[in-house]
Amino acid sequence: MTRSTFARLSVGLLLTCPVLLPAAGQAQNLPPVDPRATVSFITENDTYGSNTDRFYTNGARFNWSSAEDSLPGPMASLDRALADIFGPARSRWGFALGQNMYTPINKRLRDPDPRDRPYAGLLYGEISLDRRTETTLDRFSLTLGVVGPTSLARQTQDIVHALIGDRQARGWGFQIHDEPVFNLAYDRTWRAPLLALPAGLAVDALPTVTLAAGTIMTYASAGVRVRFGQGLGRDFGPPRIRPAVADNPAPVGEGFGWYLFAGASGRAVARDITLDGNTFRDSRSVDPRHFVSDVEMGGAVFWHNIRLAYTQDFRSKEYVGQKKDFIFGALSLSLSF
Repeated sequence: MTRSTFARLSVGLLLTCPVLLPAAGQAQNLPPVDPRATVSFITENDTYGSNTDRFYTNGARFNWSSAEDSLPGPMASLDRALADIFGPARSRWGFALGQNMYTPINKRLRDPDPRDRPYAGLLYGEISLDRRTETTLDRFSLTLGVVGPTSLARQTQDIVHALIGDRQARGWGFQIHDEPVFNLAYDRTWRAPLLALPAGLAVDALPTVTLAAGTIMTYASAGVRVRFGQGLGRDFGPPRIRPAVADNPAPVGEGFGWYLFAGASGRAVARDITLDGNTFRDSRSVDPRHFVSDVEMGGAVFWHNIRLAYTQDFRSKEYVGQKKDFIFGALSLSLSF
């Protein structure tokens, strides 16, 4: 894909967002304001449930989300502008810090197989604006970061492997080069009640669409989760790390609740820097697959201001020559205060 084609597709993806939006002024059901801020800690790793060490081998992320309807000046101005398009909502802003790391199958080689997934690290910060109604959640986010040695992915993996007594990967000297990166993303999640059952049990569905464009990853995705349990109105699903189904870090309300869920999603990927390599210079790379799917299952439990969730993710092959699909887990802990 040429850079000009990549740029046109990036802009085009973002310009299609209004197609997904309600008409200006369309009535929305507004829930009570959530007066609490939330912090979430997310760890994703391929050792959870599958005991492997390859591909997307680790992700870690810290989220902070403000109380609703308590926005600083620039965010409040943006929210008012979005209200003209989306209608009124309960709004909160947030930031996140995260690191992802990617490794090939064979980590004993000092000069890795060029047909295998390149070594890559991503260190990033993200600022976001969430807009919630009773039945929808919209998220707008800007991610800024760096790939390459400055991401500190090699050092992080070396420390963890030393602590657990595992051998260190030898090929980090061939990771993709340092490059500042950015991404813009829009997510829309709907909450659709399907069935009310005795004892406060219920079934609902959470369809989600995502449009993302930038130098990290440009893609469009759609998916759905189906949940069964109690207190489904407490959130729009457990938090995850992109490009999984949208990250929803803030649970609301009080009391006990729980749910089990299963879901599936697919995304059309135009570019992924961890596979395609650096944007403006030569680096290790592989031929990406332009359609990737995820199947997931898991559960979440709430107790007052705490939410604990686990997801097992089954991801299809991401590049040409990848011999196996991929399994990894995601564990998250959220605290509201």
